[in-house]
Amino acid sequence: MKKRKIKVKRVTRETNISIELNLDGKGKGDIKTGIGFLNHMLELFSKHGLFDLKIRAKGDLNVDLHHTNEDIGICLGTAFKKALGKKVGIRRYGYSFIPMDEALAKARVVLDISGRSSLFFQSRIKRCPMVEYGLQDAKGFLKAFTTNSGINMHADVLRGEDTHHAIEALFKATARALKEAVAIDCRTKGVPSTKGRL
Repeated sequence: MKKRKIKVKRVTRETNISIELNLDGKGKGDIKTGIGFLNHMLELFSKHGLFDLKIRAKGDLNVDLHHTNEDIGICLGTAFKKALGKKVGIRRYGYSFIPMDEALAKARVVLDISGRSSLFFQSRIKRCPMVEYGLQDAKGFLKAFTTNSGINMHADVLRGEDTHHAIEALFKATARALKEAVAIDCRTKGVPSTKGRL
C-alpha cells in the first residue's frame, strides 16, 4: 500500500503554518500552535485517530486566535485531502459517540469522505465562557477542516455543562470517526462509490 503521508505549508500575512500528517501512524502528536487548549485538542485528536501529526503554527495571536485557529483547520483539511489521494479502498464513512466524565458532555460525529464539503454543527450545551477557546472556535476549526478536506460532517454536542469536556469529546469523536473512514477495506476494489470517483 502506498504511504499516506503528506506535508502542507501555508504562509499568509496573518499566519505561518506547517503540518506533517501520516494517516497510518501510531498516534504520535507533536503540536505547537501558540494556543494551549488547541494544542491539547490536536494531541488527543492524533492519539485517538492513530494519526502521526506534527504542527508548527505562528499567528497574530496578539489580535485574537481566529486566524490561527482557522488556518490550522484549513491546513489540516488540505493535508487529509492530499494524503487520501484518489481514496481507493477507503471505508469512506465513519461515526463515533464520545462521553466525557459522568455524562457531563457527549458528542456525536458522523462523516462521509464524499468530496462534497459541508459541516452541520449543533450544540445543546449552554455556552459557558472560556478564557481561551470556546464552542464557536471549535465550530470554526471544523468548518475550515471540512471545507478543505472535502468531507461532509455532522457534529453534535448532545448534552453537557462543561465547555472543556464538550469540546474535548467533539475532537475525540472527530478523530475516531476519521480513523474509521480513512481505514483501508481490503474487500473494496477501487473507490467506494457507484459513480467511480469521490
